[in-house]
Amino acid sequence: MHNDWLGYLYAATVTAGGIMGYAKAGSIPSLSAGLAFGALLGYGAYLNSQDPPRPLLQLGTSLFLAGMMGARWNRSGKLIPAGMVCVISVAAVVRNLITYNRYLPLPSK
Repeated sequence: MHNDWLGYLYAATVTAGGIMGYAKAGSIPSLSAGLAFGALLGYGAYLNSQDPPRPLLQLGTSLFLAGMMGARWNRSGKLIPAGMVCVISVAAVVRNLITYNRYLPLPSK
């Protein structure tokens, strides 16, 4: 069994971003979203650490974060934090698609 250290690091980064948003601007929505998405990503990393890996939760959460933060990055034009989370989320989507392709069979007819 291997540990999904990159997945845990991604979850910690999203959680820390929510905490920093609260500490810097007093944003309750940022704190709650950071904690919620961080928890989902952490559990997804746990599922990815199983044998065989189960990347679907982390894949879906990363895809949602990439879209949401990508739209926010497009509106604001600011790389930090929206652009950074978008880029990291896209990398996580690619990584989880590779894991899905390697370990899980495609649905048959």
